[in-house]
Amino acid sequence: MSVSERTSRAASPHSWLANQPYLLLSITALCWAGNAIVGRLAAGHIPPVTLSFLRWWFAFLLILPFARKHLVRDWPAIRAKLPVMIILSVTGIGAFNTMQYWALEYTQALNTLLLQSAGPLIVAVWSLVLLGVRLTLAQAAGVLLSMIGVLVILLRGDLTAIANIQLNKGDVIFIVALVIFGFYSVLTLKRPAIHGLSFVAFTFGCGAVCLIPLLIWELASRPPMALNMANLLSVLYVAVFPSTLAYLCFNRGIELIGANRAAPFFHVVPVFGSVMAIVFLGEHPQLFHVVGFALVLAGVFVASRRQQK
Repeated sequence: MSVSERTSRAASPHSWLANQPYLLLSITALCWAGNAIVGRLAAGHIPPVTLSFLRWWFAFLLILPFARKHLVRDWPAIRAKLPVMIILSVTGIGAFNTMQYWALEYTQALNTLLLQSAGPLIVAVWSLVLLGVRLTLAQAAGVLLSMIGVLVILLRGDLTAIANIQLNKGDVIFIVALVIFGFYSVLTLKRPAIHGLSFVAFTFGCGAVCLIPLLIWELASRPPMALNMANLLSVLYVAVFPSTLAYLCFNRGIELIGANRAAPFFHVVPVFGSVMAIVFLGEHPQLFHVVGFALVLAGVFVASRRQQK
């Protein structure tokens, strides 16, 4: 590469950003954290299925122009594994996000953000069930430590209350959503070998279509979304940032540094989100939030440490 080419590349903000993996992954985490905040703000104003459907349908329309040529080329591979692709769309796109928005009608954004830290450990359990990948002793210890952290959050710091546990409805819904997302995450290992844009475009579109029966039921049983500026901005945010922009940044970040080095950025999501919940929602952090989050992260650290030879 000549000096002039290097100078031109360095002068392009897009080229510079496209080669900053840690910044790209931080943007991803920030967008996904904002999704919990917007979901909480939208609770009571936009029904959960409506918000999830509009999010993924508009995200599909936004990404389709970039993915179209890849979809055409990859369609034979997609068709060969169509049942797997449909299951991935239903679980990871339709079910998980709809249940997250439903949960936010009953619980704090802080709770869902902190509980989300247990997601990678739920993935480890599904890896054992679906793929036969056994946990090491360190991973088992990490799972136990993180589960204690989750209990600290759910029991509001009083572990002696476990015998009389009464879970917040939203917390229970979100834990089920995490289990579904863990299943989706492991099943992606069985997806066809297709371009990343083909994968997200198909799952975005298919996930939105699969929500149509639930959307019809919701429109018949609940008041529809009011067409005001606040609701339209919420839909625009979730379609552009935690969906389209986050996935593009995440995919590029993985391309630059690999999935293993990118994985810890999932745990930045609750950090960003907790700060945003305090600033924008006026939610009050308590000691049990801090202790529970610290235990979850400690468990993740123990579980993810590379084994010494």
